[in-house]
Amino acid sequence: MSEFDQVVPRYGADSLMDVLPSALAQLGVPGCTDILGLELDGVHRIAVLLIDGLGWHQIPTAAPFAPTLTDLAARAPRMITTGFPSTTPTSLVSLGTGASPGTHGVLGFRVAIPGTDTVLTHTHWRADPDPAVWQPVPTLFEKAAAAGLSVSVANRPEFTHSGLTLAANRGAAYRPATDVDELAAQVVAGLGHAGDPPALSYGYFPDLDRYGHVFGVDSEPWRTAAAEVDRLLDRVLDGLPADAALLVTADHGQLDVPPDHRFDFDADPRLNAGVRVVAGEPRVRYLHTLPGATDDVLATWTEILGDAAWVAHRDEVIAQGWFGPVPDRNLARIGDVVAICHGTHAVVAPESEHAIKSMLIAYHGSYSAVEMEIPLLVSRARP
Repeated sequence: MSEFDQVVPRYGADSLMDVLPSALAQLGVPGCTDILGLELDGVHRIAVLLIDGLGWHQIPTAAPFAPTLTDLAARAPRMITTGFPSTTPTSLVSLGTGASPGTHGVLGFRVAIPGTDTVLTHTHWRADPDPAVWQPVPTLFEKAAAAGLSVSVANRPEFTHSGLTLAANRGAAYRPATDVDELAAQVVAGLGHAGDPPALSYGYFPDLDRYGHVFGVDSEPWRTAAAEVDRLLDRVLDGLPADAALLVTADHGQLDVPPDHRFDFDADPRLNAGVRVVAGEPRVRYLHTLPGATDDVLATWTEILGDAAWVAHRDEVIAQGWFGPVPDRNLARIGDVVAICHGTHAVVAPESEHAIKSMLIAYHGSYSAVEMEIPLLVSRARP
């Protein structure tokens, strides 16, 4: 398979939303099923590390700087899919709830709030809209805690009370961690000790994605971040109790987008004609149209983007199953027209959005293999 081939999310069978239900089934939580077949006999505590931006196709690139990661991938190679769109807020909530994007409703990086012209950027979200209303699906951390497990989340201090944290991780004790060493220590501490209740300890590492966005995949800063991923893995593996296991996964992959593969929404009056609100992100655009303009917008975008994207009505994208089931309450969060970029193309919007979003090197969000395919690496405690 080419890294640019379309990959359909395998919801409920072999995807990111299936990771925590499978882990919790191993820990004896009622109502959870080991969909992924983890088969972790004798394990009473599980650490889950999500490495932002570590797609399956990034592992060979990281290999020279991450020998432990490379060894884990060689000993227990397993590739699963993320959900669609392949973007961080959507993926983090799918992981935390065990639900597909259409169900939980965090349907992209930036989503228009229905009935308004306001666009919610999920990574900057605090209390408005109310996270429990915007994302009402109970989290698996809540379910695990109700079953008597010790559950915790280790992440940056600034994310402690964010809307995204509450949407994805409510029910877990929050363990602030500012760097790799603190993150590893907090993940291990969250596992407890022999004789304690079963435990689920989750940790999130953002830097590989961050440096990929700003400097490009395989840039020197990206390589440094890959080495930090390896240091994180080493420290967690060294600290795992004998009855513990580590699961390593990701939210999406990344790819560099050349300057000449970028369509500028704000600079081309043909692209913004008939569009009331532009949301989504450069690889997947949600176009909320003016009354009566939907078909014209679809035709214009199809003509201008050509082979660089699939442009379709919202109902067509939903019918093909990309989001999983979408209840009525979430339908209007998806644009009337959806443009999903192919190859290394993107649609930037430097005036409609924060200009820095259009100046990045690497992006994600679409349905190519390099964005959709992610690892699920499993390891027991080191002897």
